[in-house]
Amino acid sequence: MTGARRSSFEACRAELSRSRSSRSSGTGSSSRSPWLRWWWGTLPRSSTVSALVFTYPVKEARLLLLGRVGQRRPPAQVLPGGMGAVTCRRPEVGEVGGAPGRAEWETGRRWWGERPLLPGVLGDLLPADGVLIQANDLKIDESSLTGESDHVRKSADKDPMLLSGTHVMEGSGRMVVTAVGVNSQTGIIFTLLGAGGEEEEKKDKKAKKQDGAVAMEMQPLKSAEGGEMEEREKKKANAPKKEKSVLQGKLTKLAVQIGKAGLVMSAITVIILVLYFVIETFVLEGRTWLAECTPVYVQYFVKFFIIGVTVLVVAVPEGLPLAVTISLAYSVKKMMKDNNLVRHLDACETMGNATAICSDKTGTLTTNRMTVVQSYLGDTHYKEIPAPSALTPKILDLLVHAISINSAYTTKILPPEKEGALPRQVGNKTECALLGFVLDLKRDFQPVREQIPEDKLYKVYTFNSVRKSMSTVIRMPDGGFRLFSKGASEILLKKCTNILNSNGELRGFRPRDRDDMVRKIIEPMACDGLRTICIAYRDFSAGQEPDWDNENEVVGDLTCIAVVGIEDPVRPEVPEAIRKCQRAGITVRMVTGDNINTARAIAAKCGIIQPGEDFLCLEGKEFNRRIRNEKGEIEQERLDKVWPKLRVLARSSPTDKHTLVKGIIDSTTGEQRQVVAVTGDGTNDGPALKKADVGFAMGIAGTDVAKEASDIILTDDNFTSIVKAVMWGRNVYDSISKFLQFQLTVNVVAVIVAFTGACITQDSPLKAVQMLWVNLIMDTFASLALATEPPTESLLLRKPYGRDKPLISRTMMKNILGHAVYQLAIIFTLLFVGELFFDIDSGRNAPLHSPPSEHYTIIFNTFVMMQLFNEINARKIHGERNVFDGIFSNPIFCTIVLGTFGIQIVIVQFGGKPFSCSPLSTEQWLWCLFVGVGELVWGQVIATIPTSQLKCLKEAGHGPGKDEMTDEELAEGEEEIDHAERELRRGQILWFRGLNRIQTQMEVVSTFKRSGSVQGAVRRRSSVLSQLHDVTNLSTPTHAILSAANPTSAAGSES
Repeated sequence: MTGARRSSFEACRAELSRSRSSRSSGTGSSSRSPWLRWWWGTLPRSSTVSALVFTYPVKEARLLLLGRVGQRRPPAQVLPGGMGAVTCRRPEVGEVGGAPGRAEWETGRRWWGERPLLPGVLGDLLPADGVLIQANDLKIDESSLTGESDHVRKSADKDPMLLSGTHVMEGSGRMVVTAVGVNSQTGIIFTLLGAGGEEEEKKDKKAKKQDGAVAMEMQPLKSAEGGEMEEREKKKANAPKKEKSVLQGKLTKLAVQIGKAGLVMSAITVIILVLYFVIETFVLEGRTWLAECTPVYVQYFVKFFIIGVTVLVVAVPEGLPLAVTISLAYSVKKMMKDNNLVRHLDACETMGNATAICSDKTGTLTTNRMTVVQSYLGDTHYKEIPAPSALTPKILDLLVHAISINSAYTTKILPPEKEGALPRQVGNKTECALLGFVLDLKRDFQPVREQIPEDKLYKVYTFNSVRKSMSTVIRMPDGGFRLFSKGASEILLKKCTNILNSNGELRGFRPRDRDDMVRKIIEPMACDGLRTICIAYRDFSAGQEPDWDNENEVVGDLTCIAVVGIEDPVRPEVPEAIRKCQRAGITVRMVTGDNINTARAIAAKCGIIQPGEDFLCLEGKEFNRRIRNEKGEIEQERLDKVWPKLRVLARSSPTDKHTLVKGIIDSTTGEQRQVVAVTGDGTNDGPALKKADVGFAMGIAGTDVAKEASDIILTDDNFTSIVKAVMWGRNVYDSISKFLQFQLTVNVVAVIVAFTGACITQDSPLKAVQMLWVNLIMDTFASLALATEPPTESLLLRKPYGRDKPLISRTMMKNILGHAVYQLAIIFTLLFVGELFFDIDSGRNAPLHSPPSEHYTIIFNTFVMMQLFNEINARKIHGERNVFDGIFSNPIFCTIVLGTFGIQIVIVQFGGKPFSCSPLSTEQWLWCLFVGVGELVWGQVIATIPTSQLKCLKEAGHGPGKDEMTDEELAEGEEEIDHAERELRRGQILWFRGLNRIQTQMEVVSTFKRSGSVQGAVRRRSSVLSQLHDVTNLSTPTHAILSAANPTSAAGSES
């Protein structure tokens, strides 16, 4: 901290202490001058200006109430004498101690104003950013922002910044609120998530309701803000629509293409039919248009139009949206049983296309519970938790007492809240790991604590960053003392002169022994990413009570009991899940706020990085150095050189994660564009979760910000559930492809039959009602049957389709055209020679209102039978031969096929004229079934033909390419690159803008107080504008801070 800033904070603290002393002596708000009361009443309540401190002649530090914390529910107050339901107002910028409110956090209780809030517990949430001005052993859990599980010690001298969204874990403190709302750390993240629009609208409405005095004060700044306001309104008006999912984009493009083709075919059909009729009737036969024949001609034209509409109806794939909806809805319901709560429906199918997963470490790949995983006890290095029988009773008893007594009694392991969950850890995570070690050794710490309660502890040397150890002294029954100590192994081992051997007896521990232990035990543990803790003790005889204030003498000459290695262990099922992802062609990357060594060790244990592979493990600083140019701007070309090999990104900020995800999505370097999934549980993961194609939030450990930004919530916080999501996503994609293969086959055949038949025979072999029944089969029933296929493990054995992979592959195109050829050959054979084969009357060239013929009924029945058996063929889209594999695992499919067959029998035998059907004999039915079963045999013939030999086949249903993106989407992409930095700079500008407003108002107050004219105030405002212009042009935060630290110019201007 610079000297100028330190002096300003010291001045602030001095003024606050004077303020408290003046209140205690009776000087309150009522003693303010009327000018001050008038000035205080005219202050604007804006939500954008950060904390500002200034003094007034009344000797009272009054901090400007500007801004509101982005908390939806303000805490309730406890009124003296009982529990009340009074709502406490929200904290506001600049508040600290005294009227109108006090923001103070203490262990076990929070205070606000002159009344205490509801008694709190460890873990109270900080609602605003602030600067710490007084602290007592204050520790903050910043894991929701940084991803690091360690508690951060805060002090007014070294690390005074407190951030909103973090939790108070130990100690107490007092802070000055410096930023609230969209300017706080949580607010900036919300802005990245796009949640700032509502706040901006409220601010705009509030600005319009300002009174005359405030409007006068705002006038000079209005022009400066005008450009921003106009820009914001333009952005709202031109805001691009939400980008479609991968499958939606492909389906939309394919449906438009099919619809256009169907429209053209139907129009050509109608035109040919009309021309054929007109030429044959009025040209070749030489008839004239007679008035009495007009109704007959109109009926012909209506018939032609109905045939054309029928072709269009059959051609347009209106069942496609239904198939997608059914498949997604079915998958969402089933995914809930697999611990995937889907918030956005399209996230299911998008996950099936995922090519990369950027996962958080803490809580996702690991358990988020510090645990002892290795130990050195009795001259033995245990790589796992040792069995209690393997340890001598003396060592075990000493170890249990040393851990149980020499730790905060508020730290404990509680039973799980629900059956099947892990026990709850409360308090310091390192101490929880040691207490968990005691429980793993089949011993209990609670009886030891009940035997020696906290008030009977003789002396406690608490842990701090200097001593890096904690020691506790108890009195022994014989009158002597025993000291238990634990701390960093490199510190405590230097103070050990003895160590317990395998029999529990003391053995000398020389410096050479210590070096051996460091080399053989501690360094291997550190290489595995473990934090090593040494546990030791020392006995003092009854007559040799030492000087307890001389800590160096007391905590020395120790006997080492054990050295343990603790870590946040990898979930046992994660390595196998990551292997499945890699086998499925999905690259898993770890993005964490933890240090690089721990991250690399965890990545190796998970299987993210393998020995001998060419990969990158980078820290956030190095990552930014590689992807930014000399001007500090992110270049996609630089990023494209980093992300393909990047596997671990450590010490990363929220912006780094957001940048990485966006860079991978926007990259066009590989064979196909990437589809990125992101997992996270903290507030810091919000922007990346929002930007990703699919965002996974943790349901148990996840923050509200993370859940709000996600697409899928993992209700069990388990990475394995992501693999199930991938499987369901691929199943959705395959289900849609199966339906498409079946429907397009029907489309091609029905359109060609209707078109050719109409052109040759002036009538469609398939009547309008029959076409609608076929349409119902291939749309509604087929979508329900094929979209409810359950997923199998085989889905994870192929590579992901990716963003650019076509929806209809060459294999599917081969199946569609192959089956269409078979069906067309059968139908045209029946159409032109069927009456000879079955020895029945021909249905061709029948009069307008002739009764249904057996000829055309056989064609219709054969067509439906072929579709039913082709529906079974459509269950496989990758060239598999066994189309019956797993058919009975889908009862919906079996029910629909059998049900359709039954309804077809009813329509043919009893449909009569409405369905244009004539009852068929048993022999005719058997021939229809025989031709239908031939579809299955023909399917095996098609599967025999290698797709690679059919070079003429083309794929269809490509996703929208990069060049097809709209200008708005591209502009949005450019804007997102440095959004966080832009927000920080904007908040800084608003800080100084607020400072200038206060100086202007103070000048107005002084002017009126001296009964002078307002000319001085006007002159002052002009200087404010020039200062504001200078502040707006600042390029870095450093310059802004230096400008703020120059109080002489402000003092001079006011004098």
